[in-house]
Amino acid sequence: EAGIHPSPRWFLSPNQTIVVPTAYPYGMTSSVTRSMDIIVVGGGISGLSTALKLSRAGHRITVLERDDTPMPESADEAFEWDRRGAPQVRHSHAFLARLVSLLKANEPDVLDKLFEAGATEIKFGEDLPLTMEGFVSEPEDADLNMLTCRRTTFEWVLRRVVLDDGRVTFKTGVGVNGLVHETDAESGLERITGVTTEDGSQLTADLVVVAGGRRSSLPDWLNDIGIGPVQEEVEDTGIIYTSRFYRLNPGQTYPPRTGPIGGDLGYIKYGVFVGDNNTFSITLAAPSDDAELRTKLSDPATFDEAARKLGATAPYLDGRATPLVDEVFVMAGLLNRQRHYVVDGKPLVLGMLPVGDAVLCTNPLYGRGCSIGYWGAHLMAQAINEHSDDLLTLATEYDAALQRDIVPWYLSGVQQDAEARRVSSSLLKGDDPDVDTADPKTFMRSVLREGLLPALRYDPVVLRAFMRNLNLLTSPDAMMNNPEVMNRVFAIWQDRENRPAEIPLGPKRRREFLELLTSAA
Repeated sequence: EAGIHPSPRWFLSPNQTIVVPTAYPYGMTSSVTRSMDIIVVGGGISGLSTALKLSRAGHRITVLERDDTPMPESADEAFEWDRRGAPQVRHSHAFLARLVSLLKANEPDVLDKLFEAGATEIKFGEDLPLTMEGFVSEPEDADLNMLTCRRTTFEWVLRRVVLDDGRVTFKTGVGVNGLVHETDAESGLERITGVTTEDGSQLTADLVVVAGGRRSSLPDWLNDIGIGPVQEEVEDTGIIYTSRFYRLNPGQTYPPRTGPIGGDLGYIKYGVFVGDNNTFSITLAAPSDDAELRTKLSDPATFDEAARKLGATAPYLDGRATPLVDEVFVMAGLLNRQRHYVVDGKPLVLGMLPVGDAVLCTNPLYGRGCSIGYWGAHLMAQAINEHSDDLLTLATEYDAALQRDIVPWYLSGVQQDAEARRVSSSLLKGDDPDVDTADPKTFMRSVLREGLLPALRYDPVVLRAFMRNLNLLTSPDAMMNNPEVMNRVFAIWQDRENRPAEIPLGPKRRREFLELLTSAA
């Protein structure tokens, strides 16, 4: 760790700026075509990832973060962080292998700091189902490691590293409410030359990166300067999230992870997520139009009772853990949304790039948000380092990278959510989930439920393909288009009558589940 000094106590007062001079051990300045002054609007995962990558490539970065809160001194203090600009921080998060492998290749010191803070790695091949036979490790399995920690811990470590590097000017309590611009004589497009802040100040830069999250006002800022409206596609995910966090009691350990870690019963989706420092979280997602169920889940005692009725989460609430806070965190308004800042190959403006949820946000149920945010920052850094001397090419090449690598995952999620809404609507009306019809969608759901899910417990080839897909290491349709994998899934589906009964993931019918909660109360 030569050149990295111990983290000091970072306390930021309103509009205070911190620049920490220190030696820098990961130089990459030779890759840039020219060094730029860059403003990053937003200090969450996407903004911090962008700032870290670009500062290490030799660019001069200023991060503007609206939330004015002191920098916590520990991972546990970070869980209490007042991050109003990122309401999702106290919900379950997954840190997928795509993110982990990119960190290992580009910012290994960030991983080291995460491990020091209590994060752990889940390695593929560990905790296999007891029914799995014939598993043989393959070299590519090293790419399938996932990271376990709380979202607040990940963001806290990332900000610490950015501050300790000493290459980023980080300002808290500074909100942005508009863009500074001028007309580019060569292209005729408006060129963004800076931002206006809520106190009326103007800050100028060669490039503005907007990492303001799913609530970003970027379309309004563009509209204010005569650009727009911004084209977008929006699909409601159809769910409301409820999450609760726990810590293992002294002397206790996590239950064996050889079985399912979540389930989808149609009327409810759920999962358990191991965190850092002996913590874990449980998330229960109810359909947004099921007012009765979502009201019950917002009550802490009822939430715990609901988790005890579900197969994968019940072992975690057998007395081995205590809630971190007496609260259920609820998050609504969950959207799949893609905004288009390049249309027909032409950017709306020059000198501005959006990253993370500001350009594309997906259903958090799939656990892709942080990984896609970092991945998007990685693609942006590559484009900037190759095209910093040509803002038009920069905008189009960055957009092309998003369309190629990340947008397919957005489209896949939209399709999955549409099918999930259809099923949950049917169950809410009391329809029998086992009704067999000639509907191809119903048939495919049966194959997934009685073919794919059992295959994940029996067949290492299917499990490996599924995990590579889950971790964003293949294209979204790679597994479904793989004849060997799907032949194995169909073989297990066709043998469904001869297999031992599956361990239930929870009550099959919504009404039964609600009655169990009512009787427990």
